[in-house]
Amino acid sequence: QVQLVESGGGSVQPGGSLTLSCLASGLTSSIAYMGWFRQGPGKEREGVAAIFTAEGTPLYATTLYADSVNPRFTISQDNAKNTVSLQMSNLKPEDTAMYYCAAARRFGERWYLSKGYQYWGQGTQVAVSS
Repeated sequence: QVQLVESGGGSVQPGGSLTLSCLASGLTSSIAYMGWFRQGPGKEREGVAAIFTAEGTPLYATTLYADSVNPRFTISQDNAKNTVSLQMSNLKPEDTAMYYCAAARRFGERWYLSKGYQYWGQGTQVAVSS
């Protein structure tokens, strides 16, 4: 079992920055990759970014982003602390959403599909407005 807890959400003006964090606990060795999703008002949940480290190559990480946030957002991980972060800059009103951290046990689905993830955090709200 894996538990995920997000933090760092809040309100910010357009053009501002915000960093979200996700702490993973439990059987973290079972995680194949992790991602961030978001769901804005009246919109469907969408994949924002994902990250994984290839087996045998712990010094290298592969990152993936939705076109709508690249290059404004950066996903990173601290394996020693079991933490994944999402650094957001130049925020726009359309970035307003509930942001969720998620973990997948295996590869097989597209990274941006929520059905490929088995563990989810409770979500953290991000509001971008002037």
